[in-house]
Amino acid sequence: MSPEEHRHRGRHESHPSSRVSRSAAHIEDINSRGGEASRNGDPDALATMNATAEALEAKEKQKPSFELSGKLAEETNRVAGVNLLYSEPPEARKSEIRWRLYVFKDGEPLNEPLYVHRMTCYLFGRERKVADVPTDHPSCSKQHAVLQYRLVEKEQLDGMMTKKIRPYLMDLDSTNGTFINGNRIEPRRYYELFEKDTIKFGNSSREYVLLHENSTE
Repeated sequence: MSPEEHRHRGRHESHPSSRVSRSAAHIEDINSRGGEASRNGDPDALATMNATAEALEAKEKQKPSFELSGKLAEETNRVAGVNLLYSEPPEARKSEIRWRLYVFKDGEPLNEPLYVHRMTCYLFGRERKVADVPTDHPSCSKQHAVLQYRLVEKEQLDGMMTKKIRPYLMDLDSTNGTFINGNRIEPRRYYELFEKDTIKFGNSSREYVLLHENSTE
């Protein structure tokens, strides 16, 4: 839950308790007056008081609860009403390198390259409500794969360790698979991508070649 949701939730929860207290006092007052009416021998007044008290109690029970239910908690990872199959890891970062995906179909380039350095991750799939890069081929899954930038430790040539932001690809249990350089990758595992790697999704003939602005083609 985000800090904003916590703040909203806190404001919502502060009000029902005060309303309940005021209503309880009101009901107690009604019951008190009902008791006086009973002692004064006015059955109609007593019935009216009891009915009013019951109506107030029923109204309090019908007030919405602002506690997160189990179902709602499960649905917090939703976008445009769609449950996302993937959550970003703590090491997610924006790339410092301006990576691009060049799209080819049957060996011929298509349109402009896809600039994939502006966000920490990119979702590929047929579900256009959530996909950052739509893959409309029928063999592709609705949420097929994700390109994720991660801050990871890498060993340098001198043996020293340093942290770098690197691109990784993960298949999201797609039906027809995700391929890097013609090899199908296992689902739910990060595979590091390198310059000039070729990515394919399902049985689509489209190929995505990963390059950056300083690549020598």
